Amino acid sequence: MKNIINGLSIVATPIGNLDDITFRAVNIIRECDVIICENPKHSLKLLNKLGIKKKLIALHDYNEHKVINQIDSLLKSKKCVLISDAGSPLISDPGFNLVQHCIEKNIRVTSIPGPSSIISSLQLSGMPLSEFAFFGFVPKSKKKIEDLIKSILQEKRTCVFFVSSHKLIVFLDCLENIMPDRAISICKELTKVNEFVFRGNSNTVKKNILQNKENIKGEFVAVIDRDTLKNQHFDDINLYKDELKKMAKKFSLTDIVEIVHKFTRINKNKIYKWLLQLKK
Repeated sequence: MKNIINGLSIVATPIGNLDDITFRAVNIIRECDVIICENPKHSLKLLNKLGIKKKLIALHDYNEHKVINQIDSLLKSKKCVLISDAGSPLISDPGFNLVQHCIEKNIRVTSIPGPSSIISSLQLSGMPLSEFAFFGFVPKSKKKIEDLIKSILQEKRTCVFFVSSHKLIVFLDCLENIMPDRAISICKELTKVNEFVFRGNSNTVKKNILQNKENIKGEFVAVIDRDTLKNQHFDDINLYKDELKKMAKKFSLTDIVEIVHKFTRINKNKIYKWLLQLKK
């Protein structure tokens, strides 16, 4: 077959529904010599459904360099396939170093496209798709989640995140505190029987999810709308002098800077300089 080559074929597999695999992917997997996979036990479910038996080599974050050294000769002389547990390999999955090795050694690499939870979640979100940014899995700690959300406050692209079930509510709490009015969608169990999409602001989505504890089980992709606010300009400080003077009686300069920045997205240093001018 023309599609089967010596070297590495990066093959996308289903993200949930096993019927989503492409004809080309099946042919590549059937004709290859060896499959490099994230978790052999998981990959066997797909291979058993396809009626295919192949040698499986486990590759994960902790053994990638060791495996690359072991299979170097295979990559040069055999038809090797790289798959992940679900979806398109390398997207928040191991394999990057393997691909880099092949490129450096002039070993042919090709990609067989297919299912992607990122694309599916964007399509179902109802948000603009012309520009988007993918941030991988949300961090483990609440503080790092908050820092990440603050960093996208002025992001002009639709933002996509992977969220584990045990971090989902913490993530929604942080969104509610930092960007309560921003439209979001939480996609649950894409392509599976229990697929569902929760849409609204963070408070609405959280309430809907918490109505049933089963909603918190599964795999989730979060999509956050882009910032549509246009920066305002305090070109004439006198336009805001009265309001800021009133605030200065109740709040510290630091507090005022935080409040004004939250609602206007104006640079904090710029706000602080304006406040200092008012005291002159």
